[in-house]
Amino acid sequence: MSALPPLPLVLSTEVAEAMARGAPVVALETTIITHGMPFPQNLATARAVEDEVRRAGAVPATIAVLKGTIHVGLEPAALETLAEAQGVAKLSRADLAACIATGGTGATTVAATMICAARAGIAVFATGGIGGVHKGAEESLDISADLQELAQTPVTVVAAGAKAILDLPKTLEVLETLGVPVIAVGQNAFPAFWSRDSGLPAPLRMDDPAAIARAHKMRAALGLPGGQLVANPIPAADEIASEALAPLIAQTQAEAEAQGIAGKSVTPFLLQRLFELTEGRTLASNIALVLNNARLAARIATALAA
Repeated sequence: MSALPPLPLVLSTEVAEAMARGAPVVALETTIITHGMPFPQNLATARAVEDEVRRAGAVPATIAVLKGTIHVGLEPAALETLAEAQGVAKLSRADLAACIATGGTGATTVAATMICAARAGIAVFATGGIGGVHKGAEESLDISADLQELAQTPVTVVAAGAKAILDLPKTLEVLETLGVPVIAVGQNAFPAFWSRDSGLPAPLRMDDPAAIARAHKMRAALGLPGGQLVANPIPAADEIASEALAPLIAQTQAEAEAQGIAGKSVTPFLLQRLFELTEGRTLASNIALVLNNARLAARIATALAA
């Protein structure tokens, strides 16, 4: 059997120094930069999220694959180049290795970010919302790899629930089947990305970041695979009521189906159409919730480091 190749993974100067001294580090994804919003707003948002992590006492590690190398933490010039790039691959578990092996460049989804963070020794990751079970999945079988990743990769993921465009009851059912802890913060309801309350109860509730950190460590002590989903509701001042969004989501999903949009193209299409139909409100809320998640993730990472 041939030897495995070395993993091409490099840390930014800031991340390397933080990890050397045992400081808290928070992983950040990059599909929000390449597929979530246009330049230069994407770059401004990425910098704002990184700064929010720093203000909350941790070090940000924005993750991407650049020319076949996993970068854990992006230097300022690399972040700007990625934000301006066109046609960047959207990487998940299925295509991460192929992109690296062929010297490609790609932005990391939740699943790919979790994999890279775990390989780098980072235990906490802040994102907007996870992927999940798409509506109509009983026929299309369109289920995000994020759910399986949460079941097998030991990273605590802080998100504003799952994206509201998904089938949230089925998403929670799959997470339960996979043994993934779903922990709401500050409320008993499972949040729905742009809205604080999906109408569904969260399986667990923990309001203290230190308790969430202890639960992360206890899973390791028990020998349980996988991570945790920390469902952090969007701040009340920034939310869009679910009853206002529901008909718009139904409209955009019908449009996607009529146009034959499927696979990885579905979510970007739906998000863009909702941005247009709400005159930008969904994007403003998206930015607010990501910043909110970055703050909480930094507090959890700080508790883990302690």
